[in-house]
This record gives sequence, structure tokens and C-alpha cells, in this order.
Amino acid sequence: MLSRVFPDRFVPVLLATILLASLLPVRGAAVPVAQAVSTAAVVFLFFLNGVRLPRDEVLHGIRNWKLQGGALVFCFGIMALLGLGAQLATAAVLPAALALGFLFLGILPSTVQSATASSSMAGGNVAASVVAAAVLNLIGVAASPLLFAALAGNAGEIHNDGVLRIVSILLLPFIAGQIAQRRLRPWVLSHRQLVTILDRTTVAIAVYVAFSAAVVAGIWQLLDAREVVVVLAAAAILLALSFGGAWLFGRLLGLARPDRVTLLFAGAQKSIAVGAPLAATLFPPAIAGMVLVPLLVYHMAQLILSAWIAPGLAKGPAGVVLE
Repeated sequence: MLSRVFPDRFVPVLLATILLASLLPVRGAAVPVAQAVSTAAVVFLFFLNGVRLPRDEVLHGIRNWKLQGGALVFCFGIMALLGLGAQLATAAVLPAALALGFLFLGILPSTVQSATASSSMAGGNVAASVVAAAVLNLIGVAASPLLFAALAGNAGEIHNDGVLRIVSILLLPFIAGQIAQRRLRPWVLSHRQLVTILDRTTVAIAVYVAFSAAVVAGIWQLLDAREVVVVLAAAAILLALSFGGAWLFGRLLGLARPDRVTLLFAGAQKSIAVGAPLAATLFPPAIAGMVLVPLLVYHMAQLILSAWIAPGLAKGPAGVVLE
């Protein structure tokens, strides 16, 4: 029954993490310890991402330039503009950090496992999905912070210490993982379940620490029912525009149906595995929790939506309304 309501098991984990942070947030002397644990977990996560993202498959898949270029344009171009539009549309009714979260959502790379799994379930080009996810995440490690800084104005200004944190916590571990890939990737591939657990535990820790700081700063007192409704409505509209737009964009590019399916999930899904650590790196803890709220809502909604539409897409044009 639970699998029908939450097609991805990580959705209830995220909900439980938010609930735990709301009831038992990290306080006082425990805060530096929790932040150190979160930072160490993020370093490990990006090292692990560097190990498992396949360089050979990336280089091979780049040959499908129309699909990969389309995914790149949609993920970092069109989605960034949609996120900016959502920020501007909600700025008058939401706290600034919360509205900024929609722009932050828009500049993130795609998911890896979820986009590939959804594409496979929907009859997409699975090999191209792996490549698209890898390419977008490789580019996103460096491009997402720069794109956010360019679009967010003063709110997204990255100072020298912020650059140093991005390089030391995100980029260097990722590069180290790529260097160690030949030795460690066979072990990672043979322990997929363990690696997935470690991956999701790391994300949960980052979300818990960031959201705890927001709770201590009074997020639930700052948000009233109307603002919660605005966030949910804006996320739903953004979800519809992103998934519908990605499908239409694939059609405009003249992609074959399997490639359109790949573009749909690679372009419209957004990665909390990158978003949570990046928010913790770019923003003070209390602000990071607020910025993450739109991404948390969107991430959980995209998993549920993807699981619902994938079987219909697999049936072909007669089985879906997107055609």
C-alpha cells in the first residue's frame, strides 16, 4: 500500500527527516558536531559520485549531440529561467529565502538513479539516460553555483570563502573519485544496494542539519498557511511546466520517441543529492533550510509523478496524453 502512495522509498525517508528536524532539531553545542558530520558526509557523497559516474560512457554518449545538447539546454537553461520566473512570481508573498529556493531549484542538475530508472520504465533510451545524467552532474558541480550567482544578483553572490568551500567540499572530492574510479568502481557496482543506502543517508543528514537550523530560526513561525499553499501551488505549476516543456522540447528537436523520454526525465527532474549539499555550502544554516523547501517539495512530487506517467509512456502514444 505504501509503495502506491510513495513510488520511491526515499520520499517517506525525506518526510520523516523533515518531521524529525521539526520535532528534535539540532541545538546548542551539538550544532558544530552535526555540521561537521554533514560536511564529512557531503565530501564522501561527492567522492562516491566521482567514482561511479562512468567517464567512458560519457565520452561515448556525447556523440548523440542532439539529445545531450537538448538535455543540457533544458536542464540549465529553460529550467533555470522557469525557476527564476517562479522566484519573481512568489517574491511578493513569500520570505525572500523561500522564494529564492525556486531559482535554486532551477539551476540544479538532474537526478542520476531516478531519471535513469524512470526512463527505463517508460521505454526510453537507457544508455543515453545514463550518459545524460552523468554529463549533467559533471557539468552541474561547477556550473550550478556559477549560474545561481549570475541569476540571483546580490542574493547569489559567492565570496572567496564560498568558492573555497565549493572547491574543497564538492569539486575536489569529485575529482578524487574520478581519479580513483578504475580501482573502486568495480566494488561500487558490486555493492549497489549498500552504496544507495550510503547515498541516501548522506542526503538525509544534509537535509536534517539544514532544516534543523531553519526550525531553530523559526521557519514554522515565519510561514503561515497561505504561504505554505503558495509554495505547494508554485511547485505544482513548475512541475507541470517542466515536464510538459521537456516533452514538447524533445518534439521540437525532432528526437525519436525513446530519446524524447530520456530528455523528459533528464531535463525535468532535479537532484536533491546535489541540491542539499550545495545549499549547505552556499548559505548560512538557517537560510539553507528555507532555500531547500521548494526543492524538497518538487523532489518528492517529481518522483511520484514520474512513477505514475512512466507506465503510460511505455505503452506508446495511444497510452498517454503527452503525445
